[in-house]
Amino acid sequence: MALLFISFFCVIAISSSVVSNRIGINYGHLGNNLPSPAQSIELLQNMNMGRVKLYDADHEILNHLSGKDIEVAITVANDEISGIAANQHLADQWVYEHIVAHYPSTRIRFVLVGNQVFSSVNTPEDMQIALDLVPAIRRIQKTIKSQGIHNIKIGTPLAMDMMETTFPPSNGSFKPAISDLITPLLKYINGTKSFFFVEVYPYITWFDSQVRNHTAINLDYALLRSRNVTYTDPRTGLVYTNLLDQMIDSVVYAMAKLGYNDVMVAIAETGWPHKGELGANRANAAEYNNNVIRKMTTVPSVGTPARPGVVIPTFIYSMYDENQKYGPNTERRWGLLNPDGGPVYVVVNVTSGL
Repeated sequence: MALLFISFFCVIAISSSVVSNRIGINYGHLGNNLPSPAQSIELLQNMNMGRVKLYDADHEILNHLSGKDIEVAITVANDEISGIAANQHLADQWVYEHIVAHYPSTRIRFVLVGNQVFSSVNTPEDMQIALDLVPAIRRIQKTIKSQGIHNIKIGTPLAMDMMETTFPPSNGSFKPAISDLITPLLKYINGTKSFFFVEVYPYITWFDSQVRNHTAINLDYALLRSRNVTYTDPRTGLVYTNLLDQMIDSVVYAMAKLGYNDVMVAIAETGWPHKGELGANRANAAEYNNNVIRKMTTVPSVGTPARPGVVIPTFIYSMYDENQKYGPNTERRWGLLNPDGGPVYVVVNVTSGL
């Protein structure tokens, strides 16, 4: 398996050489106490963010991003997917309204169709959305291409619950129940040189290891501050110094098992909560996000053990705490900024500029 990956290191390095390694952030607005879109975009500039990912395609936000040196990812809602898949006119309408109306003054670079579409396929409705994902992507691509736009990549963010196994990384594989869904998606991404967007949360894996498993993951290893704690994959001999690389490479190997050795990976979400459950505090959140930003913005790029030197576009989760999100308290405590726009904690080259 290790020899298999060596054969396409150069291909990936070449294809990703023009990809910016500027850090991005997720901008959600499920809160009743957050700054206005105009203030938020000003804060993004002050934070030196190179990219922003939206969970929608809000016109007010896109208007305020016009003329700004910030690359933008916009999202098609899950409940729009099946309609677009069945009707080219709806795809045209969505593209005209949310892309053409703002492009190129707003630097839209990614269209993300849905969010975590494969995480729940237990109901007929959810399964239909999952089956319609790639057809919807293709219709949107067709419309974008018809407008002469060639620098927008299309993909979909998937959670790590798509994985059957992640350890050791070389044993990474997708759940058999979604293999028939993953394969056409990978075929599309490979054919268009887009990215396989993954939501990667070492915090969740570390937390689960503390409360549910007998073998706990070392905190330094999860926070990317490990110096003495390493893991060697017994099948490849690759040495891992942090949990993030280990999780990413498990996806790399899972794709290879389906015949897709050189699909590029992007991190749609990663972060660490600053309040809530075990391990969620400001010190750990600052440590993790600072280390991720340093790793992902290093020139030349660091990559991962399975893909050294490869750029991995990365979006930190998240810009704000969002007090209207569901779930445990931790779910609402991932923000880099307070509702008044001030930093929750200092992040190098980001909130330090505020």
